[in-house]
Amino acid sequence: MEKKKILFISQEILPFLPKSDIATTARKLPQGIQEAGKEIRVFTPKYGIINERRHQLHEVIRLSGMNLVIDDTDHPLIIKVASLPTARMQVYFIDNEEYFKRKNPLTEDDGTFFADNDERAIFFCRGVLETVKKLGWKPDVVHCHGWLGALMPLYLKKMYNNDPHFSDVKIVFSLYNDRFDKWDERLIDKLKFDGFDQATLDAYKDTTYLNIIDQAVKLSDGVVKNTNQLDADLQQIFDTINSHKETFIPDETPAKVMSEFFTKVIEEEILA
Repeated sequence: MEKKKILFISQEILPFLPKSDIATTARKLPQGIQEAGKEIRVFTPKYGIINERRHQLHEVIRLSGMNLVIDDTDHPLIIKVASLPTARMQVYFIDNEEYFKRKNPLTEDDGTFFADNDERAIFFCRGVLETVKKLGWKPDVVHCHGWLGALMPLYLKKMYNNDPHFSDVKIVFSLYNDRFDKWDERLIDKLKFDGFDQATLDAYKDTTYLNIIDQAVKLSDGVVKNTNQLDADLQQIFDTINSHKETFIPDETPAKVMSEFFTKVIEEEILA
């Protein structure tokens, strides 16, 4: 039987960024899923803070060179890769000088979120999908970690759903207590360039964190609680959704639990 394929996308991952709930899960879970018998790929942004020499990143020329149009402007897509020998894992990095060269991953020095984080999220999600197509690797499940990947369910369900490479893919979204204030109010104008219908765009008029996450969850086939104590509003979203649900806490939950969860999501329809 062919191995099931799980694509992990994360806004941060150890050891390339400091320890956090997201970075820890994104490092440990893919390894555990691979050891449980599934095939994996892992993608994350190539922030300027990541030391390329120390982590031995190198550009993958055959995957780079594409331009993605964001808000009617071309942005070059560069793909880099690094290996984690102890885990027998490769990590692919989405890079672009304008969006990811800056030293801080998500905020200015004073802690305010970058004004273009919505565009960075669009670029990251589309960059992953276009690169996976170039790789010729067809995932069964895409598992998203962190709000920088919160538009992935939208793109997979409403844009790439007609692409044979992604037509049958299932989406799993993880909930963490990571938050931003709100994205640019012009988000729907930027999404228009990708051809979404008006009803879809209307759902993204509210660019607050809670709505962006709520829309991601609604479009997902499975949702994972990745912390022992979710904030109350996120817990309410988790409690009321109809998709498959699971909890995964590194060092507390065996990866086998998530491997079985992925299989269930692949084989079953969304619960009514």
